[in-house]
Amino acid sequence: MSTISEEQLRAAFPALKETSTSKPAVYFDGPGGTQMAQQSIDAMVGYITSGMANLHGAFATSIKTDLVLEEGRKAVADLLNCSPSEVAFGQNMTSLAFSIARSLSSFVTASDEIVVTELDHRANVDPWVTLAKDTGAEVKFLQVNPETYTLALDNLDEVITEKTRLVAVGMSSNVTGTVTALDKIIARAKEVNALVIVDAVHAVPHLSIDFKELSCDVLLCSAYKFFGPHIGIAVITASLFEKLPVYKLEPAPQQIPDKLETGTQNHEAIAGLIGAIKFIEDLGEGDTRKARLKSGMHQIDAYEQGLADRIECFLKQLPEVRLYRAPAGTRKTPTFAFTIANVNARVATTWFAQKYNMNIADGHFYASTMADKLDVNAMGGWIRIGLAPYNTLAEVQLFEQALQEFITTYSK
Repeated sequence: MSTISEEQLRAAFPALKETSTSKPAVYFDGPGGTQMAQQSIDAMVGYITSGMANLHGAFATSIKTDLVLEEGRKAVADLLNCSPSEVAFGQNMTSLAFSIARSLSSFVTASDEIVVTELDHRANVDPWVTLAKDTGAEVKFLQVNPETYTLALDNLDEVITEKTRLVAVGMSSNVTGTVTALDKIIARAKEVNALVIVDAVHAVPHLSIDFKELSCDVLLCSAYKFFGPHIGIAVITASLFEKLPVYKLEPAPQQIPDKLETGTQNHEAIAGLIGAIKFIEDLGEGDTRKARLKSGMHQIDAYEQGLADRIECFLKQLPEVRLYRAPAGTRKTPTFAFTIANVNARVATTWFAQKYNMNIADGHFYASTMADKLDVNAMGGWIRIGLAPYNTLAEVQLFEQALQEFITTYSK
């Protein structure tokens, strides 16, 4: 059970104090991007207002920027349990994935197979499909079970074979919240010496993650999904990173992790990333930052799951609602995708926004393979409500009231 209070959590997010409308905004759009923590904002402003500079100079502002990157890598390393030298920054997760895919082209041949999943956001599908097209490799899919919204792993040995060179899998679905059993997939991939790419964009905001324990080769995430600015993060195991060929400028650094970071980085965003991680740290307890971060993530998880249990029970008892949720016993993040009988998803989310100032998203959320398979696009895709630690019981109760009102009015 979480020991942190709603007041403590909400105090860290200045956007929640916005009062320009008659109704305060309710942010249920966390899966698409969270609000920024005050620590993140302060770190960005502090870097900008105290003088900015590029790297590797002898003067104070340049030295400060060098230290920001160094501290950013150390903070990510403590959050995800990896080495700072394994942490690279980029424009976003998608751009980093495409860059890594291009670099891996020399590792893949026409006789190889690349495995992706039907559950994933296309950012962890299309870079590897593109790699297959460029090299002539065959693409195979781990299928989603349309009844449980989990990956079907019964035929794992048939999908991941001796020909498999790369497996890309998401840690948690950004639509259904399903947390995938990565241990089975990674273990099978390692049996056949395949590389493993893990999309943790939706998982990092909710779960404590241990890169070393996962034993994957690449882990990707984005700071704007966990209370920070728009910046992508790639963690690449040093043994792979060292031999990874990168398209880069001739004078640019050859060593890891700098060699993947083409051009000047977004230094103020990296400062903001440090602040976002500080927000998580401040929620936890322990003698080291790594321990406090792990404790802080457990606090967030416990708090969110308390609200999530209520939402799940509520949605399940509405006959007009179809909830796309894995069964009991499957780990899930506090993200809920549903449809309402005879209602286009955009009609519903527009109504929530206009009448209750609720930020609730609709669409396929780039999990387009699963959307096609589950045939939700004809009605505008899913309606998605996702929780962040700044959401409250009162907001959940208001959502319940609003949804019941909407169904009474629109669903026939």
